[in-house]
Amino acid sequence: MKKSTIIIIVVVVLVLAYFGVTYNRLVTADTLVDAQWAMVETQYQRRFDLIPNLVESVKGVMKQEQAVFNAIAEARTRYAGAKTTNEKVMAAGEVESSFARLLVVMENYPQLKSSENVLALQSQIEGTENRVSVERGRFNDSVRGYNLLVGRFPSAIVAKLFGYSSKSYFQSVEQAEEAPKVEF
Repeated sequence: MKKSTIIIIVVVVLVLAYFGVTYNRLVTADTLVDAQWAMVETQYQRRFDLIPNLVESVKGVMKQEQAVFNAIAEARTRYAGAKTTNEKVMAAGEVESSFARLLVVMENYPQLKSSENVLALQSQIEGTENRVSVERGRFNDSVRGYNLLVGRFPSAIVAKLFGYSSKSYFQSVEQAEEAPKVEF
């Protein structure tokens, strides 16, 4: 074979090898971006699973405390409005009964167990929010690496030939700096 034919074959093989290696790098980078987004979504799902539990626990705490305090307030109102001795006796019994329930709650649950659940769930949500933040950062790092590969010459040529284009970074939504309103 002629020397020029060998050179042409070597160049073609090198170009094809480069295309193959670059294509594999693109596939790897694209897969890493997708996998990293899946990690973000996993943390979102964890958040979505925890939030209803937190809301229900808070509602539970509010109901427990509210029921005892409402009973005490109602009994006191009845006592204040009582005109006869029998009415006062009945109202005083209600006050004592309500107060006794409050004491039982306080003795048996120095910190209401549901309140502990709230604190535990809050802690889990805080941890989840930290995980979400970390995974979002990792996702953006993956996107950066992918976008550099897709945008730099000569790998940009291979990317365009195989339909790879740059991906968007994770960005916070509008008004993300405003605290959300929580209503029960």
